[in-house]
Amino acid sequence: MMAAPIESLLNEICESEDPIEELKSLRTAVLATPVSGLRQAVSGARLEIIFGLLNTNDKEQIEVCVEILSRVLQALEPIQLAQNYKTALQSGLNHPNDSVKMLTLTQIGRVAGHADGVTQMLNSAEILRDVIQCISVERIDVAKEAIAALSKLSNTKAGLDALFRSDLLNKLKDVMLTSDIIRYRVYELIVELSTVSPVSLGYCANSGLISQMLEELTGDDVLVRATAIEMVTSLAQSQHGRQYLAQQESDPFSSLYLPGLVKFFGSLAIMESPQQVCEKYPVFLEVVFSMVMNLDPTLTPVALDTLGVLGSTVEGKQVLQKTGEKLTSALKRMSKVAADGATELRVRCLEALAQLLTLPAEQQTDDLLLLTESWFNCLSSQPILMIRNISTQPFPELHCRALRIFTAIGCQPWAQQLMMDTPGFMEWVMDRSVGMGKEAKDCKFELVGALLSSSSAQEIFGAHNYLKLKTYLKEGPYYINAVSSVTTEGAD
Repeated sequence: MMAAPIESLLNEICESEDPIEELKSLRTAVLATPVSGLRQAVSGARLEIIFGLLNTNDKEQIEVCVEILSRVLQALEPIQLAQNYKTALQSGLNHPNDSVKMLTLTQIGRVAGHADGVTQMLNSAEILRDVIQCISVERIDVAKEAIAALSKLSNTKAGLDALFRSDLLNKLKDVMLTSDIIRYRVYELIVELSTVSPVSLGYCANSGLISQMLEELTGDDVLVRATAIEMVTSLAQSQHGRQYLAQQESDPFSSLYLPGLVKFFGSLAIMESPQQVCEKYPVFLEVVFSMVMNLDPTLTPVALDTLGVLGSTVEGKQVLQKTGEKLTSALKRMSKVAADGATELRVRCLEALAQLLTLPAEQQTDDLLLLTESWFNCLSSQPILMIRNISTQPFPELHCRALRIFTAIGCQPWAQQLMMDTPGFMEWVMDRSVGMGKEAKDCKFELVGALLSSSSAQEIFGAHNYLKLKTYLKEGPYYINAVSSVTTEGAD
């Protein structure tokens, strides 16, 4: 119906020196015509006229042309666009006006989402290069449109091959060098492509760009780290993305970024909720347990810290308890390392165990007391003696960390009973000659305080021990028994 007016308006525009009024009339006609009617009304040759009129500095003319083309091009099949308007599309990508770029990228997105259209696009590497270049445009919505168009290529193997197995990958890497912001836009594209399917994730991983993104987790720049964390979280949304992150330990570079990744999930669990985070990202705990078991000097300390932080809350304890055998194995491994591992790892194990076993009086329920008792009993056949043996070794840092485990369990009735049943243990606690140095004396003082803080102390320890503990507390951490001592001064 409207075909004739549109046709005649195109003729008028063609003959006019200053066609702005005719363009406005065409815009009105085009917007008033249903898309089905436009299909009959527009012919390839005629549209070139409108594309040609984009080559001007007149902003109003550009704006009207963009509105006309946005409407008219919807009427064309993606394959028609790809076959007949390659040159026009390429010009649009390089146009100085962002709204022309937006129009072009939207249309290229339509083509890229169409099976036959993709084949046409792949024969035009130059167009894809220009789309990649658009990621670096200052205006974020132009960059987003470019990312959206490129991410549609991931729906076909041919599209993935074009992007990752040609010089387009180099173009992508070149664009990343523009700035931090642009680099992260490329990561955004990579994450978007990765989440589509395990196959697309494989292409992205092989490009090296995912491991590059993960390395950013350990960077010095806080903002860059925060953005990297956001990207990694997006990657973890898909099942295959989570699996990929879990397998990163076998990557020779994993020690660079896995600690950052685990720290991130650990802090997320504390900020949000251990249960929610562990349910949403089940792979997180798997990675932590695996890092504890594998004893890597770079990875294990972070995993131990994370386990400790997670288990310091009641909800975290309950989440860990649900992992059953995995936690039991981790506790046994930690106990072994605490007894005879490298000093740094021994310290980290003891610190983590103290956090896991802490249960203040206000949190004590029968279930939670059973839980901490069962964890403590996992450590060895005689855990009290094992921890005490560590505390007697000539390393101040080990001595104090071991005492802190006793402090952690000191207000729990089952632990107090265990201490009472261990010959010589209470005498050892109150022996001030054990552990020299300020830190050691402070730790011992804290332990005595913890033992007395429990309402069950008097009943379990008996009146005699209870009074001695009270006296110790009253005398303070640095009290010296008034024992007669003889000092011999040697002559010079």
